[in-house]
Parts: sequence; structure tokens; C-alpha cells
Amino acid sequence: MAYPSKLLSENEQLVLDLRPHWKALITPVVTLVLTLGIAGYGAARIPAGPQQGLYRIGVAVLALALLLGCAVRPFLIWLTTHFVVTDRRVLVRSGIFSRSGRDVPLSRINDITFSHSFVERLLGCGTLVVESAGERGQVTLSDIPRVERVQRQLYDLVESTDERRRAIPEG
Repeated sequence: MAYPSKLLSENEQLVLDLRPHWKALITPVVTLVLTLGIAGYGAARIPAGPQQGLYRIGVAVLALALLLGCAVRPFLIWLTTHFVVTDRRVLVRSGIFSRSGRDVPLSRINDITFSHSFVERLLGCGTLVVESAGERGQVTLSDIPRVERVQRQLYDLVESTDERRRAIPEG
């Protein structure tokens, strides 16, 4: 699901539309597989008797609660989180039921840094920190895919924005 272009300003061009890196889904997928396997094994091992159906329902409810909290919720958070770069600003949008967002105009960006651990480097992701002039200071974007490339593109956009602003005669 791409970021809706109707939410951009007039004449604003989308440059990058990113989601958090797929590594954010590793734990939910492992939880899903383990929970289904253990719940299935547990339900099959319940001895026959008058309470068998009740015990199986208990196992199913417990498995469902674990899946909702540890697999479905992180997936929905991943699905509804957007890191968007346009030719005018950097946007961060997240939230399942309630949404939150942060916009940083390119003209206010002072510094763009990235970092990634050894594992993140192997996976091709990292953390991008965008520092801006203003009260709120910096925006930290975690689990950015191809973080070095994104940092370079963002830097180029900031430079071109500065060049455009200097070319406009003040008056």
C-alpha cells in the first residue's frame, strides 16, 4: 500500500516511499510459527475425556491472544508505518487506529546521519537521524531499508533545495 498522493501538497513530488525494513517482521513470523506449532501439539496431547473440548478451547484462546499481541499487532504497525521523502519535506506517518506524523521541511534540515550495526549492515538497513532547525530538533527513523542510499538521496535533495532558495532573488 503506497503513500496516497492526495496527501501531498500541490506540485509536490514523491521521491521515496519506504516502510520499515522486513527485519521488523522476523519476530512476528517466528512467533506465528511457534505458537501455531505448540498450540497444535498441545491441543493434540490433551487426553480424551469430558473436559477435552474445554481444554482445547483454552489452548486456542491462549494461542489467539499471543498471536494478536505478538504477531498481528507488529505486522499492522509495520504495514501502517511510512517514511516518505518528497522534493519539499520528510514525512513520518504511523499508527493503526490513531495516526501520528511528523514533517520536516527540507529547507530546515541541518544534518543527516545514519548508523547500522553489523547485523543491520548484512541485512541492508539502519537508522537515519535527520536534524533540523527548530524546537523539536531531530527525527530518528529506525529500520530504514538501504539507509546509506536514502541518506545520500536526502542529502542531494537538501542541497538542491538550498540551491533553489539561493537562486530566488529576495525582494
